[in-house]
Amino acid sequence: MSVCRAASRTLTAVALLLIASIASAQQAGTATFEPRVGQPGKDVVWVPSPQTLVDKMLDMAKLTPQDYLMDLGSGDGRTVITAAKRGATAQGVEYNPDMVVISKASAEKEGVSAKATFVQADLFKTDLSKATVITMFLLPSINMQLRPTLLNLKPGTRVVSNTFTMEDWQPDETFSVANPCVSWCTALLWIIPAKVQGTWKTPDGNLTLNQQFQMLTGTLGTTAIADGKMNGDQITFTAGGKKYAGRVNGATIQGQGWTASRVN
Repeated sequence: MSVCRAASRTLTAVALLLIASIASAQQAGTATFEPRVGQPGKDVVWVPSPQTLVDKMLDMAKLTPQDYLMDLGSGDGRTVITAAKRGATAQGVEYNPDMVVISKASAEKEGVSAKATFVQADLFKTDLSKATVITMFLLPSINMQLRPTLLNLKPGTRVVSNTFTMEDWQPDETFSVANPCVSWCTALLWIIPAKVQGTWKTPDGNLTLNQQFQMLTGTLGTTAIADGKMNGDQITFTAGGKKYAGRVNGATIQGQGWTASRVN
């Protein structure tokens, strides 16, 4: 009889441990994830952009309801949600699945889930070609890894970064917001330039262009050009005291009173 009682006590203890284990697992499974500033991610730690800077970044990008915005490393989703509130279609790309869940819940709460979507994905393996605006708050080394991909996007695509640069690719615009922003308060804008390096035939002679990102140097005939710059597919320069402006469309440039066709 004592053996039976001992066995019964052992079985009871095992059952209690099993019940406790199941309860603990259930509790852990339903625990709410709380994001922490500085929490590690795949490539960067998470630090949210101040809302005032998010607003400025979208202002600098001249975001419209016709735009498709992609936020790389979208974190808690605030940039995507803000863009959706402005009428744009926006997608966040975030590696941390818990942050994706939080972002989707926030978009639902704000009533913009039809416009604001989120995917759990590696930003280096994500197709960015449909974006007209790209926002990001990444480290300079990550920006530089992304730079070749960004430069191959459609001319006129706007890229806005919180704080961090792309080294020798100078931004087209830089702006720092003041109070209440106290850290990470600078936005940098780049506009993807059309590729125009080479020789173009014009009525005024051959236009030879050397291109360093959006900046242009070169000659028109034998005259050096000045103030050469690309703004998306818009080209401007001065030669011999005359200002030239036009739109690049593949192998042609159509300007006011002048045209050019690519030679090589």
